[in-house]
Amino acid sequence: MSRRVDFERVNRAALANAEAIVRAFLPEGRREGQEWVARNPTRPDRKPGSFKVNLTTGKGADFANGDRFGDLVGMVAYVQGLPQREAAIRLAEAMGVDPYA
Repeated sequence: MSRRVDFERVNRAALANAEAIVRAFLPEGRREGQEWVARNPTRPDRKPGSFKVNLTTGKGADFANGDRFGDLVGMVAYVQGLPQREAAIRLAEAMGVDPYA
């Protein structure tokens, strides 16, 4: 039986380290105000601009194709092609946070 992942705890910790998280997963991006602007690593994006992550909320989107995510766990799941649960566990472990409730 698998243990329940505490997504809220993982996302709270990720938001506290939002810029470091996005730098790790989207290293070619840059900060513009409260957003991280990068290329979408899931498609052949020529230049940064349409893929953005809000560093305050963790929400983001690829405005060129309409793909969206609601938090940093969702961002990791999206760019790594992982299920939400697996993304939360990997992100938590990378931050040294217990991912389980």
